[in-house]
Amino acid sequence: MTADSIDREGDTGMSDEIKLQMAGISKTFPGVKALDDINITLRKGTVHAIMGENGAGKSTLMKILNGIYTADCGEIFVDGQKVAINGPGDAAKYGISMIYQELNFFGDLTIEENMFMGRFPSRIPGIVNWKEVKERAAKILEENDIGYDPSTKLKDLSVSQIQMLEIVKAVAFKSDIIIMDEPTSSIGSKEVDVLFNTIARLKAQGVSFLYISHKMAEIFRIADDITVIRDGKWIVSGKASEFTDSSLVYHMVGREITNYYPKEEVPVGDVVFELKDLSSKDMFEDINMQVRKCEIVGMAGLVGAGRTELMRAVFGLDPFDGGEIFIEGKKVQLGSVKSAIRNGILMVSEDRRKEGIIGIRSIRENISLAKLHAEKGRFINLKKELAETEEIAKKLRVKAASIEDPIDTLSGGNQQKVMLCKWLLLNSKILILDEPTRGIDIGAKQEIYNIITHLVKDLGISVILVSSEMPELIGMCDRIYVMNKGHLTGNFERGSFNQEDILRLAI
Repeated sequence: MTADSIDREGDTGMSDEIKLQMAGISKTFPGVKALDDINITLRKGTVHAIMGENGAGKSTLMKILNGIYTADCGEIFVDGQKVAINGPGDAAKYGISMIYQELNFFGDLTIEENMFMGRFPSRIPGIVNWKEVKERAAKILEENDIGYDPSTKLKDLSVSQIQMLEIVKAVAFKSDIIIMDEPTSSIGSKEVDVLFNTIARLKAQGVSFLYISHKMAEIFRIADDITVIRDGKWIVSGKASEFTDSSLVYHMVGREITNYYPKEEVPVGDVVFELKDLSSKDMFEDINMQVRKCEIVGMAGLVGAGRTELMRAVFGLDPFDGGEIFIEGKKVQLGSVKSAIRNGILMVSEDRRKEGIIGIRSIRENISLAKLHAEKGRFINLKKELAETEEIAKKLRVKAASIEDPIDTLSGGNQQKVMLCKWLLLNSKILILDEPTRGIDIGAKQEIYNIITHLVKDLGISVILVSSEMPELIGMCDRIYVMNKGHLTGNFERGSFNQEDILRLAI
């Protein structure tokens, strides 16, 4: 069988220049049919978006193409020739590279070391040519308009900076097919523009892209073709121009979504949380803000504005130099995560892999982790732990075959819900959510919004919502603070939200 003879439902059939075909790809994990007869056609020099909810099978399909997984059945053709991809080395041989949503890097190594990991140049076998490493790394960064020092260790960079470096590394080594799984999930608008300009330049050179994203505006800006997968099955393929926002959402979730932001008008009470002149050297300065009971307060700003740094300091993850914090009118001394939790302040981090979950542990263990310190005695009451974790997981609709499944087997949206479960087992006054919908699909986002509404309306919790998605802030918040370069530059009440005014103060 040759690639030319494939004429299957799901192929776009829009070009004679076919770079890649995946035909009849199926994959089963224990108890789960992850992929069922999937067909994708990628045209040369185009961006093909793979759309679907978390758990639809998008990442599994891409990992098969990159050699991480092996398909149970199906065929892959590159440039019309059938190929066997049994590992990332095989994928690289056929010009395929992948940028993963969950970043993999060596924090204690430098940018240049991470960039050339596994492909260090050498003139003498076994001896790295460090001069060439430094020169090539500096050139790659310069060509992509990234002003980082190549000798900087990755642990000293932000999530967005590391993600941009992963993108640069993938495009720097002349791959013909580049897979991007949520590449803009934690980078700013300026970096997105740099990325999209790079993609346009590479497309003109014949490079092809398979692109996964949940950002609709982004897809319609960059994609030439779109394929939708739902529950491991192919649903539809076509030119991007043939879809609309609503039709794409319908294909992804199998139903129309109405009332996307389920904001309810909940009476707010007295001030329960206040910052006075909070400062941290080179991070933020003289921050004054208030949060009232049952209020959702948004934090708007560009990447690097200092929002995450401010919230990390409040939660005790990072120190602050000066200022005061008040809970229900009483000044409190917060300098650690324990003291923050003790005073009813909880935080869901933007980096769930690094600071939110323990990937090799079960869903049950991840949910109960934060509450273990409050339990009496030296031993865990497994019966109580199981009952409480199952109850909260059911309430937040965590989708898993068993609560004993490793959390790494869950989709991004369900991992996010597990982190919320963890904190809801504790008594909370203030819940900080830092980019809670980053990298999750439209259906899972709406579930997170429903949970936020439940927390405020039914449990009386006040929420601080840090988000880079303006529609999310405008749709869900009672009030929005704006930050720019470590300073608060504005404060908007619901009813006076204006996207242009907020962006102007953020910029």
